[in-house]
Amino acid sequence: MMKLNTGDNIIIQSYKHNRKLHRIWKNETVIEDNDDHIIVANKRTKVVESNGRFWYTKEPSVSFFFKDHWFNIIAIIKRKKITYYCNLASPALIDDEALKYIDYDLDLRVEGDFSYRVVDIHEFKTHSKLMDYSNRLTNILAKETLHLRSRIDTNDFPFNHDLIRQLYNKFIYIEEQKKIKSHR
Repeated sequence: MMKLNTGDNIIIQSYKHNRKLHRIWKNETVIEDNDDHIIVANKRTKVVESNGRFWYTKEPSVSFFFKDHWFNIIAIIKRKKITYYCNLASPALIDDEALKYIDYDLDLRVEGDFSYRVVDIHEFKTHSKLMDYSNRLTNILAKETLHLRSRIDTNDFPFNHDLIRQLYNKFIYIEEQKKIKSHR
């Protein structure tokens, strides 16, 4: 797997189990890349859907893509609070084109007080039949959902508002340094 450097700009590509491209985030800035995860951040980035339609994110975010866990986590920085959107997904891969993962539909929405709810269960059930998710895959996703819920319940990494603010401030600093270098 390719190693990323802090400050690199990357594209994120989300696929479905049938290998069809689902969604693309056009511009993310790498905050950290280690053996466990890749952290990226953005502020108003372009998102392109599989049908070609696009939109821009409303709030800044810090995202965590794990290399050995079947989920990724987006911390969304709102005016008065931080919320989290957790995707059940394949471990992240990085190549010279993009950071890539397979989205398995099932998601957890986590509020600022760390209460949460599972969403998109209907989509998961529909796609698991339509795309023939194996029992092994379904079991992995169930186990990883429990692991993710445990992280939320214990405020384990990255479910810590101070950490998210620190990482976002690091992103702002990196972006400012890039602007300074580009004006030289």
